[in-house]
Amino acid sequence: MATAPEPTPRKQYRKYFIPLESNPDVFTELIHELGVSPTLCFQDVLSLDDEELLTFVPRPALALVLLFSSSSTYETHVAADEAARQGYTGSGDDEDVIWFKQTIYNACGLYGILHAVCNGDARKHIAPNSTLSNLLAKGVPLEPEARGRVLEASAELESAYRVVAQKGDTEPPENPEDVVDFHYVCFVKSHENNRLYELDGDKKGPIDRGAINEDQDMLSQAALEPIREYIDRENGRSINFSLIALVPAG
Repeated sequence: MATAPEPTPRKQYRKYFIPLESNPDVFTELIHELGVSPTLCFQDVLSLDDEELLTFVPRPALALVLLFSSSSTYETHVAADEAARQGYTGSGDDEDVIWFKQTIYNACGLYGILHAVCNGDARKHIAPNSTLSNLLAKGVPLEPEARGRVLEASAELESAYRVVAQKGDTEPPENPEDVVDFHYVCFVKSHENNRLYELDGDKKGPIDRGAINEDQDMLSQAALEPIREYIDRENGRSINFSLIALVPAG
């Protein structure tokens, strides 16, 4: 399986993590260590279109985490898109989604996982007084910069991550500052307004991807459309995509 560090740094970081392998078992172990109930787990999505393969994924799917190669096509698209956007300043319990600004380099997998479990119905599965519930209690009232620093300063989060990041099928890089051209983004359904959001801590804020029906989960056609956009944008030049869903445990 591929590892997924950040693309070429766009900003200065004060902390660096070993990149996390795109592996549902690794993802699942990490969320359970942080305080998510064993009733949830991550599972590979092997097809967007093959109904038979999709039946192997438990429903409802609560979030999607996409791994892809940060190609020149992607970087050009992001630069243009971000230039036209305002920076996000939301905070507090009335936010449509919980978004974490990334302040830890090579930790895009961690941010994808946190975005998945802290939004929508998944948030109901976080145990009280766990590492994750404590981070949310401290971070949610704060604006993005300060909220990001709450994650950065958490010894419990860093300890759990470092143990899990050593696992998987791929040898992690020795130097956490190494640049490798893979990146994670997360897609979730808002707990406030049934809107689909793209969450990437390396961007200026959450991206509203449009309405999704109340009875549609994250493997519905509406939710999968942004994934197809990522793939179609490459026009066959890259096949380096991997999709993992947050789902009920069997």
